[in-house]
Amino acid sequence: MIKFGCAGNPKEFYDLGYKVSEDMPKYLNNIGIDAYEYQCSRGVRVSDIKANLLKENAKMYNIDLSIHAPYYISLSTQDEVKKQSTIKYIIDTMKIADKMGAEKIVVHAGALLGLQREYAVESACLLLKRAYNEADKLGLGHIVICPETMGKINQLGNSQEIIKMCLVDDRMIPTIDFGHLYCRSLGRLVTKEDWLKELSQYIEHLGFERMKHFHSHFSKMIYTLNGGEKSHVTFKDSDYGPYYEEVLAAIVDLKLEPTIICESSGTQAIDSKIMKDYYICKF
Repeated sequence: MIKFGCAGNPKEFYDLGYKVSEDMPKYLNNIGIDAYEYQCSRGVRVSDIKANLLKENAKMYNIDLSIHAPYYISLSTQDEVKKQSTIKYIIDTMKIADKMGAEKIVVHAGALLGLQREYAVESACLLLKRAYNEADKLGLGHIVICPETMGKINQLGNSQEIIKMCLVDDRMIPTIDFGHLYCRSLGRLVTKEDWLKELSQYIEHLGFERMKHFHSHFSKMIYTLNGGEKSHVTFKDSDYGPYYEEVLAAIVDLKLEPTIICESSGTQAIDSKIMKDYYICKF
């Protein structure tokens, strides 16, 4: 079964009187979705008490946890000090994932920094290898690093680049962000057949068993013809893609069972439930 969840805390969560992220598993269980991606996007600042409580509540309400690592990670940096900082951000996120009982962390690839794409992805692969070497020394090697496809054209992280990163270590699986890929394609990824072709390359290179439970993000997005990703919108913004019906049809045809984390702007839990209901009714 596909699992559906949301990134961060939606507006409705606070409107209903909830105040702290530790209550998100209860809220998500009440509305009927399965997963929560905790956001460390602006830094890893989580107390052990909070991490343990979130772990307990997620177990109680049967919610799968993942964590988004800080946005300012730069896998292709050539500066050794920044490389060390990037590895530290990844390790810090893995540490808190371990305390929360989260199995996966999502990592942005970052900007190209003026590098040729081929050299940038090579640098990213070497840095990810160093990160896992450090993780293994600390007993954190069971945490899955999930490099994310990116939405801006001048960023590292198209599908081919993410596949190359995942080939560094067979523990890694991709975070396939369908909205980001839609923006990178300038709106050309539309039909089930388009998504079948896009997803099939991951299976070809990484194998079906590794891809069966891949991690993913979904939201409708606005893009510009020059830069790609501009902003996230909601399912009510029907003029924008990608279209979850076509994405889900491709996933089902390929017999994949990912976790799909919705990143709609403020309505991520509600929109995630819309996707889940459609999936249950249709497939």
